[in-house]
Amino acid sequence: MRVVVLSDTHIRPGRQRRLPDAVYRELDRADTVLHAGDVVTTDLLDELGAFAPVHAVLGNNDDAELAARLPETRVVDLEGVQVAMIHDSGPTAGRAARLQRRFPGSDIVVFGHSHAPVDEIGLSGQRLFNPGSPTERRWQPVHTIGLLDLTSGRVARHRIVPLD
Repeated sequence: MRVVVLSDTHIRPGRQRRLPDAVYRELDRADTVLHAGDVVTTDLLDELGAFAPVHAVLGNNDDAELAARLPETRVVDLEGVQVAMIHDSGPTAGRAARLQRRFPGSDIVVFGHSHAPVDEIGLSGQRLFNPGSPTERRWQPVHTIGLLDLTSGRVARHRIVPLD
């Protein structure tokens, strides 16, 4: 299963901004899309759903319509891999322990909010994965997304993909 992981897209209707072409190329090959919040409006969520099934969580900039549709946290089973999702994982200090307590059975915790990519192993082998942002890099050198390849209950491949 090929999973495209997004967060912090901040796409608002009527603005010039859209997802970069490289993201659309990855979406064309996606089996599933994960979005870790700050979708902002339902338009993008619906657009992503035209490519593959979408699992998303609520971000702090998401509108009221998204707030009615999305949970603050979510746990999904993808190819036997338990994936937890939350927008804001809190401060870097203590993150691994905090996420392990909150999602003890999850193999991967996908989060966003900081726009800073993270791909690391936390406690008990739990992977902590923040794809960064494809549209607002803030203090990061490049825009990024995440890709996961899942098979037979394991993460076969994981990577943060620079877009610039």
